[in-house]
Amino acid sequence: MIAKDSTLPRGLPKKTGSLCPECRKIITATISEKDGKVVMDKTCPEHGSFHDVVWSDVELYLKAEQYAYDGVGVENPFIPQAKECPNDCGLCDLHLSHTALANLDLTNRCNMKCPICFANANQAGYVYEPSYDEIVKMMQVLRDSKPVPCPAIQFAGGEPTIYPRFVDVVKKAKEMGFAQIQVATNGIKFAEDFEFLKASADAGLNTIYLQFDGMNDDIYMISRARKMLDIKMKVVENVRKLEKRPSIVLVPVVVKGVTNSQVGPIFSYALENSDVIRGINFQPVSFTGRINMEELAKQRYTLPDLVADFESQTNGQIKKSDWFPVPSVVPISTLATAIIGEPKVTFTTHPHCGIATYLFIKDKDHVVPLTQFVDVEPLFKELYELSKKAERSKVKFPSKLKAISLMKKYMHEDKMPEGLDMMSFLKLLSAVMGDQSKQSLANFSWKMMMIGGMHFQDLYNYDIERVKRCAIHYVVPDGRIIPFCAYNGGPTYREQVEKKFSVPIEEWRRTRGTEHT
Repeated sequence: MIAKDSTLPRGLPKKTGSLCPECRKIITATISEKDGKVVMDKTCPEHGSFHDVVWSDVELYLKAEQYAYDGVGVENPFIPQAKECPNDCGLCDLHLSHTALANLDLTNRCNMKCPICFANANQAGYVYEPSYDEIVKMMQVLRDSKPVPCPAIQFAGGEPTIYPRFVDVVKKAKEMGFAQIQVATNGIKFAEDFEFLKASADAGLNTIYLQFDGMNDDIYMISRARKMLDIKMKVVENVRKLEKRPSIVLVPVVVKGVTNSQVGPIFSYALENSDVIRGINFQPVSFTGRINMEELAKQRYTLPDLVADFESQTNGQIKKSDWFPVPSVVPISTLATAIIGEPKVTFTTHPHCGIATYLFIKDKDHVVPLTQFVDVEPLFKELYELSKKAERSKVKFPSKLKAISLMKKYMHEDKMPEGLDMMSFLKLLSAVMGDQSKQSLANFSWKMMMIGGMHFQDLYNYDIERVKRCAIHYVVPDGRIIPFCAYNGGPTYREQVEKKFSVPIEEWRRTRGTEHT
């Protein structure tokens, strides 16, 4: 098994390890309920007490943690005798999840200067930009990971599309066997240079992770300090022109009182362009610097806030009951691992890291959540129990039959979207997971879209149990693989790594000359 029943404490109140927002020393935090919300309270002997809301809905919080699973971590940790999380990071032998998605920063240079950015060469005073050979070595580290070679990579930054050999890097990633190749981008180069977009797609780019904060330029003036809506729409138009199309996932950063009114409008735009937009991944803002408690309380936006805004701003199309935490899908991968006899990617993230729902879409007026025709909770529970039995059994065929029987038991054909039946649905699942040709998707009149929210931590809501279970990691030039929330918050490994492998900005301008810093 590459997942097991979790050791995570459940229920409230409970204790966890956290960090002081001032000195970043490890301190104990209490997570408890207050006024229907889940809050974190912690006290540093030197810097006093801190209070934050971690989930604004206690019912949803408790539901999510019923889907907690622990992974087995990595078999070849960079740091084999770690003593303390998050201070011995690499991955280490304390870590409980393998890498499901790796971020690789190609550069910290950018063609924008966003107020909310945590990776910017001008602010840092140095340029971090690994060579092509260094990037290939980092990708090899990911492919050499055990028990599961990292299957998905996202090129990030800075603005990764301004990296001089971006297309070459994408092509090499494809050659190395990454099944999913993504780029996190502001979209400017893809909007302004169609041939560059086409070359990227031809090289193997699967997904454009497009920053997309709203449907009016007032929002972009606040978040990005320039008008951007036309550029975002131009990316969508350009992708639509391609014969070989990457999917687009919209990535809005959500700040309460600033951009949370855009949840519904962004969803409507995605529906109208669902031929190329395959998902939305909302990211509640993380505070990378110091903030006073009053401002924190005003701007803090949690995953249940997203759920509530989604229901209210979409006239109830997507309800609270339609959302599940990321590790809810663990039983599918554990069963596949047991039956096939080969480790598969398993999303054993902490149950409070992210939530998602899966939709079938015909047009903006016909949206059917998966939960409308699948009894998710009992199905996943029984699939997980079946996976444990299948692992012990030498004969796997009965487990396959039992899995099909369970799906028939908990899937209701009479509630499925028109044109979808049990067999075609199973084929669609196989296509989505990459086991079959995606031609089956093209022949289906309904489109599928994943809507999710991923709340990366900051120093005010830092939970070390989440860091231990992180499945979204950064790979860096010295061979380490570092959990996202440790890289960008907490000990902030980003600063350490970039300073070690960087060039002073003035030296960069003098020796290489570039406008984008």
